[in-house]
Amino acid sequence: MEPTRMARITQRDIARIAGVSQTTVSFVLNDRDEQLARVPEATRARVLKVIQETGYVADPIARRLKQGGMGMIGVYTYESLFPLDREDFFHPFLAGIEEEAQNRDIDLLLLTSGRVGGRRGGLSGGATRLRLADSCILLGQRMPREELEFLNASGFPFVSIGRRDDAGGPVPHVAADYASVVGALVERARARGHTRFAYAGHGTGVESYTDRMAGTRAALGDGFLHLVPEDGASAGAWIRRIREEGVTVVLAEQEEQFAALRAAAGEAGLEVPGDLSLVSLSGSADPSGWQTGFELPRRDMGRRAVQILVDGAAETAHQQLLGCDLVPGESLGPAPDRG
Repeated sequence: MEPTRMARITQRDIARIAGVSQTTVSFVLNDRDEQLARVPEATRARVLKVIQETGYVADPIARRLKQGGMGMIGVYTYESLFPLDREDFFHPFLAGIEEEAQNRDIDLLLLTSGRVGGRRGGLSGGATRLRLADSCILLGQRMPREELEFLNASGFPFVSIGRRDDAGGPVPHVAADYASVVGALVERARARGHTRFAYAGHGTGVESYTDRMAGTRAALGDGFLHLVPEDGASAGAWIRRIREEGVTVVLAEQEEQFAALRAAAGEAGLEVPGDLSLVSLSGSADPSGWQTGFELPRRDMGRRAVQILVDGAAETAHQQLLGCDLVPGESLGPAPDRG
């Protein structure tokens, strides 16, 4: 049987074609000085020639077992697509991961599991994919609890970018310190004379929403108006309620709430920030610099995720919060004089 017609070339095939033992082939493939010293140069050249001619590719899982690790980190996203577009919210995380991996001379493996019902199938049904890497970084706004429980139970080293609630145990993560930065923005608003606040957003469900709300409650107690998207009210209805309650500043959980409130305020004849101040809690940089808010340390979070895995901290369920940079902007102004 001609080598080029073989469905899968093995080390045994290489040994047979080259006329050497399988151990010799293994020595050549491992490329270790102490082993190669036992293989004549002519024999090594003959084995390498057969490898090249047959297109043999070593089984990465088998090599990992023999060598004690491949220096490879898997990256899995729960978003619909990998964040390769520079405008994508998750792209800076991936850029930070890549930078630190290069610094550490580590390869990255992008894990793209199959889809179930139009969504990613997840990792729990594809354990063999995980075996291709030594550890894994998880990206995405929403991560199924059962996936995190599976990873915790498997003992496979992983770290989540973004805080996650316990799932069969603590979940290793690197996350933004939302509570502290929201508290700092509330204090900045108070310094401008604001006393009547509103929070526009879910404030529950996804951990990042919960953390934003926790920061708001820590700073304001229950003394604020909560505008919930699930109520079905339009931004125009929110503006009417804001005026009825005497609110002068709104903390907008995400960009969609910020944009909707700004547009509705304009339609109602209100100036921002003259009549109503808006503060963005999205964590995304506003290219114009007009929005008051903060910027997530996304690139640093990606770098730190790699560091946690390489340093072995993931095995101790390491959890770390990184500070966010305040963006002064112009959408937070002095409280209007209602006297």
